[in-house]
Amino acid sequence: MLNLRSVDLNLLPVFEAAYEERNLSRAAVRLAMTQPAVSHAMARLRGLFNDVLFIRQPHGMLPTPLADALYGKLRGALGSVREAVIETRGFDPKTSERRFFVTIPHPLGPLMAVALRARLARAAPRMAVAFSTRSRPVDLERALHEGRVDAAIDWLAPARDHYDEALAFDDGLIAMAHRGHPALRASSLAQIARSCEFVSLRPRVEGDSPVPALREWQRLALNVALEVSEYMEILLVASRSDLLAIVPSSMERLARELFGLRLLPPVPRMKPIPIRLIWHQRHGPDAAHAFLRTQLIASAREAVGIPGTRTAVAGRSGRLPPPGRAGG
Repeated sequence: MLNLRSVDLNLLPVFEAAYEERNLSRAAVRLAMTQPAVSHAMARLRGLFNDVLFIRQPHGMLPTPLADALYGKLRGALGSVREAVIETRGFDPKTSERRFFVTIPHPLGPLMAVALRARLARAAPRMAVAFSTRSRPVDLERALHEGRVDAAIDWLAPARDHYDEALAFDDGLIAMAHRGHPALRASSLAQIARSCEFVSLRPRVEGDSPVPALREWQRLALNVALEVSEYMEILLVASRSDLLAIVPSSMERLARELFGLRLLPPVPRMKPIPIRLIWHQRHGPDAAHAFLRTQLIASAREAVGIPGTRTAVAGRSGRLPPPGRAGG
C-alpha cells in the first residue's frame, strides 16, 4: 500500500489547475505561483505518475488518458477537502458549494425534488443536490453506509444501527378505480376483494413487510393480477382497465385530477405508514447536512400538501411538529 507521507500532496492542486487551464502561465496566475515553480511541480508530477500527463500543442496542452483519469478521481476529493476546511469556519447556506445525493423512493419523489430545488435556489443557490427517485432503489442501506447517498426519504427503515431518522409525514394506502367502475358501488372492501382484481407495486422485500400497515394490507389477501415497478404505472393501468389501483393516500389528488380515478369505499381503519427522512449518524454534527435535512422535510411536506416544518431536523430523539396524514 502506498504511504501518502511519501507523496507531496501540494502537487495535486497544481495538477488540477494545469488540467483546467490547459496552460502553465494561467495555472501559475491562478495558484499565485511563479511559472518556473509550476514547471518544477509538473516535472515532479510526471515522475510521480510515470506519465507525461500533458502534450504541448500550439494552443495549449492536451491531457493524456492517464491525466483524464486522474482528474476524474482527484477533482471530487480536492473539492471535498476544500468544503471541509471552509465549513469548519462556519456554514453559510448562501455561499456553501456542498454537493449531496438524495434518494426518494416515495412516488411523489420527483415533486419533492422539484420543491427542494426551488427552496435551495432561494436559500442556498450554490448548493447542489442530485436525486434518484426509483421506487425500488438498489442496495439503499449500503449506499447510505458507504456515503454514496447522503439521505433518503423512504417508508423502509434501515435494518442496521448507526442511522438516524425523522418523521416527514404519515401516509397510508387506498384503493381506487376508474370512473364508472362497478366496484365504486360496493359496500365494503371485503366485498371488493372477493370480486375484483388489483394492480399493485412489486414488493421491495420478500415475505411479510416490516411495515405494520403494509402487513395489514397483506392480510387482506387481495387478488393482485398485475405487479408493476412504478406507481405511475399503477394509475395508468387502472385508468385504462378494470383493475383496481392500490396507491398511497398522498397520491389521491393526483390520481383524481390526472387519471380520473375515484376512491373506493372506505377501507378498515389501519395504521399509518410513516415516511421517514433517513441518514447515517456520522452526518449528525454536519451543519450543511442538517440544513439539507430541514429543507428535505419541508419539501416533502410541501409536495404532499402539508404546510409547516421546524428550522432544524433532529435525530431519533428529536421532536418535529405533528405532520398530519397525507391525503387525509
